[in-house]
Amino acid sequence: MAMVRRSFALSLLAAFLAVLHRAASAAPAAPSPDTASFLRCLAADLPPQVVHTNASPSYASVLESSIKNLLFVTPATPTPVAIVAAADASHVQAAVRCGARHGVRVRPRSGGHDYEGLSYRSLSAARPFAIVDLAALRAVRVNAARRTAWVGSGATLGELYYAIANRSARLGFPGGVGPTVGLGGHLSGGGFGLLLRKHGLAADHVVDAVIVDAEGRLLDRAAMGEDLFWAIRGGGGGSFGVVLRWKLRLVRVPATVAVFAVHRPRNQSATALLARWQRVAPALPRDVFLRVVLQNQDAQFQSLYLGTCAGLVATMAGRFPELGVTPRDCIEMMWIESVLYFAFYGTAKPRELLLDRGAGPERYFKAKSDYVSEPVPSHVWESAWSWFLRDGAGLLILDPYGGRMAGVSPSATPFPHRRELYNLQYYGFWFENGTEVSEKHVGWIRGLHREMEPYVSKNPRGAYVNYRDLDLGVNGDDDGGVGGYEKARAWGEMYFKANFERLAAVKAKVDPHDFFRNEQSIPPLPSSRKGLSYKGNY
Repeated sequence: MAMVRRSFALSLLAAFLAVLHRAASAAPAAPSPDTASFLRCLAADLPPQVVHTNASPSYASVLESSIKNLLFVTPATPTPVAIVAAADASHVQAAVRCGARHGVRVRPRSGGHDYEGLSYRSLSAARPFAIVDLAALRAVRVNAARRTAWVGSGATLGELYYAIANRSARLGFPGGVGPTVGLGGHLSGGGFGLLLRKHGLAADHVVDAVIVDAEGRLLDRAAMGEDLFWAIRGGGGGSFGVVLRWKLRLVRVPATVAVFAVHRPRNQSATALLARWQRVAPALPRDVFLRVVLQNQDAQFQSLYLGTCAGLVATMAGRFPELGVTPRDCIEMMWIESVLYFAFYGTAKPRELLLDRGAGPERYFKAKSDYVSEPVPSHVWESAWSWFLRDGAGLLILDPYGGRMAGVSPSATPFPHRRELYNLQYYGFWFENGTEVSEKHVGWIRGLHREMEPYVSKNPRGAYVNYRDLDLGVNGDDDGGVGGYEKARAWGEMYFKANFERLAAVKAKVDPHDFFRNEQSIPPLPSSRKGLSYKGNY
């Protein structure tokens, strides 16, 4: 009996020590939200003109100033308790410190293009949050001699392209097509555009950055360390801190580039051309980018070539003669003119259009994405045309990879999809209000996405974080625990594959309280997993 009692006592002691160990190794809990104290803190630490609350006459206009999706401009959408329209790094630092002290999380917003609006809205009103709006931090300083630029996160891609072109006709940057996209969000997700086959991702050309971390410290690359610098170049916005500005390495562009946009209807061999395109486009010379947009019963083939029309037409004749590109289809122009051509669908557009940031939300939209590892069978594309005859049909955009993308390791940055053939974006937009209208368009996107599942990347099925999609899953209420991490893997590994765990390890190091948190932010890696599966430097 004495042996039994001693064994039982030892078991209780072991259990008690295990509880103590877990408590000691866990990060201290974040403070409960105290909105009133948070607002008093902002009032004490910031100029009144940069703080907008529900009581401010300017609140609605500032909130909607860079929202792009009308889906999230509704009375039912949970909105921030305050918007800090930061005009200086110290404003961001004060907002973060006040938020951390009083339990009010901060969400950074640059251009407002976040497809699910997570930079300015929440799915639940239960937990108050604030926005740090970076639109005023938009300075662009180009050093043409060094081929670099320091750019504020609130600058748009259009403003960056405009500034580069005003300094040099022979420099460019491999960013996206949309000129109103905010640079901060674009780089945070990796960022790709028409130069990706020649120069890779936009984030590949970040050489330094300045970030406000969860403690309100201002850190450059040397101070933040290489782990955090790795994470912010593709790990998604809103997880690790507020990046204020980025130092970019610019790329050389030729004096003349060539473009074309040719339409091939379904009844003129569009299916066969599309099936052939899958094999040709990723294997073309790096100077050629050839994408496809499918809409209605039409396939539009769009190309940018870093050279003359003679070179582009000859390349198409040799590599893709079935497309039938002729010299009449091709237009020569400067690189900055090609930016305008693809952004605004035409020639002779003034450069100043790139400076137009838009006038608030004008449409409703929803998007999803896939990656394609093996060519999709021709019969699948033939069947897909019927989807474009349905009420509520949207469009598909197919962007080829290969070239420079295939030569970079999938772990070089958090963006892991470099070896895929192409990215597939499902996109729908509409202008009428109403639940029935929205469900019709969103249903079309979700239905076609399900239809394509057997033919796209698997284990996990891939997705692009800058085409954010809450259908993939959302974070739960478990702040920083094992359950929260495991739940986040559902969506996290689709965006980041094996890089997700390393991102979570960086998060645990730089933001263990999970202050920078939204419905699809990176969770901290639980202490029970550290050193067991991820072996990196954290």
